[in-house]
Amino acid sequence: MKQKLNCILLIDDDEDDNFIHQMVIRKADVAHKIVIRENGLDALEYLQTLENGKYPQPDLIFLDINMPRMNGWEFLAEYQKLESVQQGKVMVVMLTTSLNPNDENRAKSNPYINKFLTKPLTRDRLLEIIDQRFEH
Repeated sequence: MKQKLNCILLIDDDEDDNFIHQMVIRKADVAHKIVIRENGLDALEYLQTLENGKYPQPDLIFLDINMPRMNGWEFLAEYQKLESVQQGKVMVVMLTTSLNPNDENRAKSNPYINKFLTKPLTRDRLLEIIDQRFEH
């Protein structure tokens, strides 16, 4: 990868997972900014809020399924309704502890989900995702 991603958004209610995933991303040195939101509702609000006159448009979103207030599936249903300038050119990776094959099949059939992974995020998986999707 020649240049860092501008922003990676972690959407997960588990503080320990967020801490670990943030450390993996920082150590891999692949993003200028890491933003954490603990549920889908807060993540949608973040995506719809102007920062310095523009929407945040993260390059990569890691999305958990089971969260309070708004889960990952509900987030995706609302995410699809956002204006394209609010969505950006983003890659969504569902990152979850779910071993339910129905969740994986549902993710694979959703055009907004680019990959389905089980936690935890590792450096190798992160670099593989970035190399596959963000070659410059």
